Amino acid sequence: MAQPHILIFDSGVGGLSVYQAIKASLPSAQYTYLFDNAAFPYGELEDQRLVHRVLTLIKATCERHAVDIIVIACNTASTLVLPTLRDALSIPVVGVVPAIKPAAALSQHKAIGLLATPATVNRPYTAQLIADFAKDCRIVSVGTTALVHMAERKLRGEAVNQQDLSAILAPFDSHIDVLVLGCTHFPLLHDEIQAAMGKQVQLVDSGSAIARRVASLVTPQASVTSDNSDDNRAYATATPIKAIALSDYIRSIGLECVSYAPAFLDRSLHAL
Repeated sequence: MAQPHILIFDSGVGGLSVYQAIKASLPSAQYTYLFDNAAFPYGELEDQRLVHRVLTLIKATCERHAVDIIVIACNTASTLVLPTLRDALSIPVVGVVPAIKPAAALSQHKAIGLLATPATVNRPYTAQLIADFAKDCRIVSVGTTALVHMAERKLRGEAVNQQDLSAILAPFDSHIDVLVLGCTHFPLLHDEIQAAMGKQVQLVDSGSAIARRVASLVTPQASVTSDNSDDNRAYATATPIKAIALSDYIRSIGLECVSYAPAFLDRSLHAL
């Protein structure tokens, strides 16, 4: 029996936080990580263009590799592309949403912070999550793309400017006891955010919930689904800034094969 092959997708490196949570739960699974950095950040793309782009890249990767389940590790993309992907593909597709529900359960003072991209903060889907699971809580929301870029730079070996980070987080000061990290990039800054917020604020993200969901949907598969490779891979749609430093980090967390703008994705990108 072969272990399940899990494809994790994001616009950048934020989904690596989700990959690490899933891998901790399913260490023997095979992993492919695909990030569309050629169109990063997704929050600035028109909705239909984003949906078409994600579908094209996911289908190209599934044609290349025998994938058993897909995780869209991007809050912005998840709010838009899941119905289209599920209609087009025969394998399970798991998305991510801000961890509003567990945050509401954890908050002692019913005061929650939501830290996400502007697109996620403003989506009707997010408002519905709050209405469904946190209607008895006061919500303080901050939408920022600055932390996305900060997390990307951190994985390229650059230092995090703690003063800049604290200024972004200032609206939460003394107002909340739980902070939702509503973008998959933000857990990559967990320690820095915790230092800025203080120990009295609990940080919550979706990683462990996604890992549980994936584990519930996959089982060891017959060898017909295997592509006969034990390598865990990372693909990007463009060569990133400071590629060597980023590649070193990606390999350090167990993705042995790192390929930037591979030919099979390049062909798909030309069609977009």
